[in-house]
Amino acid sequence: MTRHGIDVTNKTVLITGANRGIGRALVNEALRRGAKGVFAGSRGPFVIADGRVTVVTLDVTNVSQIVRAVETVGGLDVLINNAGVAINDDLSNLDVVEQHLQINFLGMLRVTRAFVPLLKRSHGAIVNNLSLAALAALPMIPAYSISKAAAFNMTQSLRTLLASDGVSVHGVVLGPVDTDMNRGLEIPKVSPASVAAGIFDGLGRGEEEIFPDPASQSIADGWRMGVVKGLERQFAAFAPETAANLR
Repeated sequence: MTRHGIDVTNKTVLITGANRGIGRALVNEALRRGAKGVFAGSRGPFVIADGRVTVVTLDVTNVSQIVRAVETVGGLDVLINNAGVAINDDLSNLDVVEQHLQINFLGMLRVTRAFVPLLKRSHGAIVNNLSLAALAALPMIPAYSISKAAAFNMTQSLRTLLASDGVSVHGVVLGPVDTDMNRGLEIPKVSPASVAAGIFDGLGRGEEEIFPDPASQSIADGWRMGVVKGLERQFAAFAPETAANLR
């Protein structure tokens, strides 16, 4: 199923985790596609030479920074939740599990809730960067897999809860990308730039799940025609007519 797509030309975009890797590539791609303004959320300062970019201090676990970011942005068309963490673990350390959930799940939810009022005004879009590990656990990073699975379920829920307000919600199913997070893994990887282009292409087509790289594209048709996607559509019929708790 697809919805009406969004072209970021002349739009305002906020990207979390924007200082490196996929986040930095998303900033560059949004500019290349003619975005009117890009807010680059980052825990630390960085410099980018384009007057359309505003760097915003934004740790997704810091509530006061999220509040200030909303005040700074003012108006928004597209929110891209990209900030994340991945640490090798074996589920023996609950602190590591909690860290993943705080950033990859609760951080994403906090930022989304804060910006929903702006996105309702613009009838904008939320794009959540997820992972193939959200669909099937990767045993070398189980805490990461759990957090991404939770974020994927949240994405499905928000999609239905916000539909009546004209806000579309998209989940990006990422395969291996050549970033610091995947350093040391001897597997085929794609460039952050190619993934960023694929994400904006999928958003433009209105795809609910965006598969921006060869590894994820290999399951795209099976996912879209599969029982899990079908079950999501069935469950959507039980959603309340409005999402008052997100207003």
